[in-house]
Amino acid sequence: MVMRTARLAAAAVAAGVVLTGCNGSTGTSSTGPAEITFWGWASGYEKSVALWNKTHPDIHVTYEAITDGGAGGYDKMFTAAKAGKAPCLAQVGYETFASFLAAGVLKDVSDYVKPKRAEFADWVWGNVGVNGKAYGVPVDTAPMAMFYRADLFEKAHIAPPKTWEDFTRAAAAVKAADPSARIMNLPTDPYLYAGFAWQGGAPWFGAKDDAWSVSLDSAANTKVADYWQGLFDKKLVTSYPAFDATLYSAWSKGKVWAEVGPVWSASLIRDNAAGSAGKWAVAPMPRWNGSDTVGNSGGSATAVMKDCDRPEEAAEFALWMSTDTESVSNLIASAAILPASKSGLANKALDAPQSYYGGQSIYRLFRDEAAKVNTGWMWGPVMSTTATALGDGLGKVHTGRSTIQDALTDAQKSTLDTLRSQGFSVSG
Repeated sequence: MVMRTARLAAAAVAAGVVLTGCNGSTGTSSTGPAEITFWGWASGYEKSVALWNKTHPDIHVTYEAITDGGAGGYDKMFTAAKAGKAPCLAQVGYETFASFLAAGVLKDVSDYVKPKRAEFADWVWGNVGVNGKAYGVPVDTAPMAMFYRADLFEKAHIAPPKTWEDFTRAAAAVKAADPSARIMNLPTDPYLYAGFAWQGGAPWFGAKDDAWSVSLDSAANTKVADYWQGLFDKKLVTSYPAFDATLYSAWSKGKVWAEVGPVWSASLIRDNAAGSAGKWAVAPMPRWNGSDTVGNSGGSATAVMKDCDRPEEAAEFALWMSTDTESVSNLIASAAILPASKSGLANKALDAPQSYYGGQSIYRLFRDEAAKVNTGWMWGPVMSTTATALGDGLGKVHTGRSTIQDALTDAQKSTLDTLRSQGFSVSG
């Protein structure tokens, strides 16, 4: 469900596009039964579509599975939109939504979603639109927490850290208990790293009067960078590549004891560290002193594409998929999502004990944490450039010839250069 990368083609965002990008009209529905095509890749979407079609004969949805967005799916969507052949609906990760808006390939459906706007928190709507308008419907969010080897923490008499200061002390205690083990892997994936900046009140983008501001090198971002750089310099974290078999093996063998990550890390760890089943637990994400906010790393929406000639019906289905009890239950079971809708968060499927996590009902914790996500975050319109530059820089930290601050500085420059070269208005 979650995009870990967003490798959009540079041509996707046309030169000269302003902040708000698309100002597409909602249009009016034509007569007759509506035929809606929906492109996506997440597990379980086809089941929700089938559930809809059984009970909604006047609006038929055809689901077409495509390649993961970051692995080519987004390029396919942009190409189709340019040719006027895009589907009505498309799965789009929040981190990429602003790029779709800026490219002018989405349709304003604000009037159609207005009756159920209260079903979703304001910050979630902020991921699918701009200036109060909506161009799609949220599906899920990805609040962060700490996954940890409960057996190893207990054996070493280490309590799950409640603050980042506690986390530093716990990191030293893990190394002392087992010199070959470390508490966590350095977060070098740009979107995972973004979750820590998000929690720390260190935004990367801002927007005002049709102009973008970029702040990856701000003082707040330096604070977050210095924290992780300090752990690395003290050799308290490992530096395996992100989403790599070596990291998964370290989880399974007890050489990396924890992972502070989003809700979808639950299935990532479960599916890649089977050897440690039943030994993991989940605790709240460590806090910065004086704060009770958490970060978010992932989530996606059902976007309405600009050429959709039945936008009202498309929005109706999208709202149903994200709020209907049976549909949401399916998505929880199939895609391991944390629903974005308030009714979805009340779904009893989230209360189920998880055997991999020692019988803990981990999604209850994530449901509680979802209400504490820092609301002051927004994604930029050229995240392909930002993520690539930041990811490249973070990937060099382990060499000792680059720092996290260097990676942020390079990403800041690359992002500003790309915004200007593509005709965006930039402030500051």
